[in-house]
Amino acid sequence: MSSTPAANSWPTTLGTSRLLLRPAEPTDVKEFTRLWTDPEVRRFLGGPVAEQELCLYQQHFAHRPNLFAVTMREGATVVGSVVIDSASRFDDQREVSYGFLPEYWGQGYAREAVAAVVDWALVNVPSDSPSVIAVTQEANARSCRLLESIGMCHIDSFVEFDAPQAMYSVDRRGLRLGR
Repeated sequence: MSSTPAANSWPTTLGTSRLLLRPAEPTDVKEFTRLWTDPEVRRFLGGPVAEQELCLYQQHFAHRPNLFAVTMREGATVVGSVVIDSASRFDDQREVSYGFLPEYWGQGYAREAVAAVVDWALVNVPSDSPSVIAVTQEANARSCRLLESIGMCHIDSFVEFDAPQAMYSVDRRGLRLGR
C-alpha cells in the first residue's frame, strides 16, 4: 500500500551533488531550442521540431509545471531538461521525459537528474499509481540503460511512430538514487 502523495510542490528546485534542477525560465530559450532542434538529441524523438512549431515551443516552455532546467552547480550552465507529465497518455500515469545536450552525454548527468526528478515526483505529484513510467524507443540503448540504472523495469513493448517502443516503470522501493 502506498502513502498518499503530498500536494504538488511546484515550483521547486532540486539538487544533486553536481546539478541544480530548477523551473525552466525564459532566459533558457537558447539551450531549450538546441534540445528541440539538435538532430542527435531528437534522433529517437521523431527528428528536430519543425520550424513552424518551434515558435510555440519557445513561447510556452518557461514556467511549465514540472519542467526542470538541469544546470551545473558550478556556473549554472543548462545541460538538459527533465519533465514529469502528471497525467500522461498512458492511463494518466506520471511519466518522465528528458533530453540532454550531446556535449554532456556519457558523464552521468542524465542519470543523476532523472533519478532526482522521479524521486521528487513519487512524493509530490499526485497519482493513483504508485509508480512513474518512461517510454523510449527500443533502439535507444543509452536511454534504456539509463532507465534501468535508476531501477526502472521494462514492463511493456509496443509500436508507435513506426518504431518499437519500450515502457519502463519504477516505484519508491525500486528507485536507485545517486551516481
